[in-house]
Formats: sequence, structure tokens, C-alpha cells
Amino acid sequence: MYDHPGQRAANDALWSAIARHLHGVGLAAPEALDRARPVEAIWHDPALLFAQCCGYPLVADPDLALRVIAMPIYALPDCPPGRHYSRILVRAEDPAHGLATIAGRRVAINAPLSNTGVNLLRAAAAQIGAPDDFFGPTVVTGSHRASIDAVASGHADIAAIDAVTAAVIARDDPTALRGLRDLARTPRAPNLPFVTARTTPPAVVAALREALHAAILDPALAPARAALFLHDIVPASIHRYRMLARIAREAPALAVDPSATEVATTVR
Repeated sequence: MYDHPGQRAANDALWSAIARHLHGVGLAAPEALDRARPVEAIWHDPALLFAQCCGYPLVADPDLALRVIAMPIYALPDCPPGRHYSRILVRAEDPAHGLATIAGRRVAINAPLSNTGVNLLRAAAAQIGAPDDFFGPTVVTGSHRASIDAVASGHADIAAIDAVTAAVIARDDPTALRGLRDLARTPRAPNLPFVTARTTPPAVVAALREALHAAILDPALAPARAALFLHDIVPASIHRYRMLARIAREAPALAVDPSATEVATTVR
């Protein structure tokens, strides 16, 4: 999920270490990551061995048959272990002075089932008692990076950007955030989990967890972990993500206008 251009070599290094560990215990594993398909197609592949998934589809998409293997911990300010949030961005010159003042404004989202781009934005609106018709027209951009561009260019007025993604962009492409400012932050939620197909045998799940643990301890992978802001990986299950469904039930809806949809990358 966090596979921006400056992170791809790091993800490749991390996967190579995981694959070597699996090969070492007699298990088959692809030599390289699959970047040819949208992440949604990969999540629905019944032969999926390993991926990272947005937390909200886990509890909102009935067609997803995934098992949570583990959860990453990212080294970011204001992100307690295992939790992250979204930065709610507007243009620097926007007169808005709080979330309540953006009622009816145009919203850019990366994907309708995105937790950080949609669900947590709705949770922030629920915290201020926003009504069901609080949000204005919505444009689906395809990625957080494209949502940033949509706000900066004036095609949208507001977007909720995953704190991990925002940190990567601020480090690797800081001009993208020029002219934008933080209006508010969303509530925190569990970090995006590592997953496998639900039918993956328990012995393979255990081997994947062992491989992730080894990758965190490997000194040779320190540069890759730093590029990913990756501090630790801990075992987890889907139970950590049930709260995301509650947010969806209790928060104001976003009305997605299909005629206002832009196409972008699948990087979240």
C-alpha cells in the first residue's frame, strides 16, 4: 500500500528477505512483488500469499476473504504504536477555520472504501455532530497523491490524507504539499494490516509471521525500514479492525458523484 516511487526499492528489499525466509523453510514464494494489478484485484485473488490491505475493506467488503497476519508500527509523530490518522488538508488561502466550516465543500477521496481517505474523514465529521448532508460533491481520484493534487489545483476543496503517505510525500516530494495546510486531524485507527488469503494454511501463516519478525531484526534491512518509516511488525487479527465498521455506521455519508471521477494510480 505504501509503495511510492521512493519506497519501491525498500519494499523490494523487504519482500526479498521474506521470500528467502519462506524458501528456507521449504515454502514457495514469488521472487518479486506484483505491481501489474490494482491492489483490489490482488486482495480478491484466492491464491494470495501476502499483501498489505486497507483496514476498512476488511470489514466492509463481503467478498474479501482475507486473514490478518500482522500489523505494522510506523515511526511517526503523534502515531501511537499500531495507530495512525489522516491529515485533513485545504488550500493555504482557504478561509475555513475548523471542520465545521467546510460544510458543502467539494471533497477529494482516493477510493470509496478507503479508511484513511473516507472513513476517518467521516469519523471526524461525526465528532462535530455533522448532519448526513454535511459533505458536498465528491471526486474519486484513485490515490492520496492525486487527492492532494486535486485540492491544490482547486478541483476539490478538502481531502483526508493518510499520515504515513503524507510523511512520505513531505520527505520525497515536498513541493506537492506547497500551498496546502492542515485544517484538522481525524481520529486514530489501526494501521493497515498485512494479510493473506483466508485459505492459507496455518503453518504458512506462522512462517509469514516469523519472516516478518526476522525482517524487523535484520540490520541489513535498516535502510529499507527507514524508507518505509517502519519501526516494528506485531501479530494481529481482524478483531482490531471491527471498530472501522462502527465508524461507518455512525458517521455522515459521502455522496460519490460518478460524473466527477478522475483516474489516477493505485498507490494509496
